[in-house]
Amino acid sequence: MIRFDHVTKRYPGGHEGLNNVSFSLEQGEMAFLTGHSGAGKSTLLKLIALIERSTRGHVYVDGKNLSKTRRRQIPYIRREIGIVFQNHSLLMDRTVFHNVALPLVIAGYRHQEIGRRVRASLDKLGLLNKEMSYPLSLSTGEQQRVGIARAVVNRPPLLLADEPTGNLDPDLSREVMSLFKQFKQVGVTVLIATHDLSLVSEFGERCITLDSGKLVSDERASHHAGHQSH
Repeated sequence: MIRFDHVTKRYPGGHEGLNNVSFSLEQGEMAFLTGHSGAGKSTLLKLIALIERSTRGHVYVDGKNLSKTRRRQIPYIRREIGIVFQNHSLLMDRTVFHNVALPLVIAGYRHQEIGRRVRASLDKLGLLNKEMSYPLSLSTGEQQRVGIARAVVNRPPLLLADEPTGNLDPDLSREVMSLFKQFKQVGVTVLIATHDLSLVSEFGERCITLDSGKLVSDERASHHAGHQSH
């Protein structure tokens, strides 16, 4: 689903965001991306989402070579990707329903279909009773769940999350990670950038670690983790 083939990203001024990174992630696989702040996690996610382009090497998503993607194809590729940010970038002057509906409106879905999908997504995240609320009236955890509902409303095969639990307490963080795990179980490929190593070890999924733009370790899930009873 995702393949990095000797990818380097150099910024103006010579700073390297990524240095010769290679790895692949299968369809339906879930992995954590860890490393210190500035290690290259956000850069790596931005390359997958075509927010940035690699300087050298190739990034493939679902078999498509992103470095050969023309600008007008970008929206079609992005449609296949759900993205969850730490600050959930919600529109504060729109209701929860309208925030979640946004990707569907942009993609040109019919009104009836939008309603059906938005409610299904809100229902899955326990937010149905909040559809007419405004983000400012919600707790941080609820706002983050709205961000996730928006990311998955058009049922993308690939879900990227950049520090999705950055402002959440441990219980909410665990809840959010459990939601991602549920998406994995229905075949969605999930890649989560996080610096919360205790959470990573608890969930026992594959862990890819970056350090100063280099891939320094790629550990497959150890099966003793993630089986604690909650």
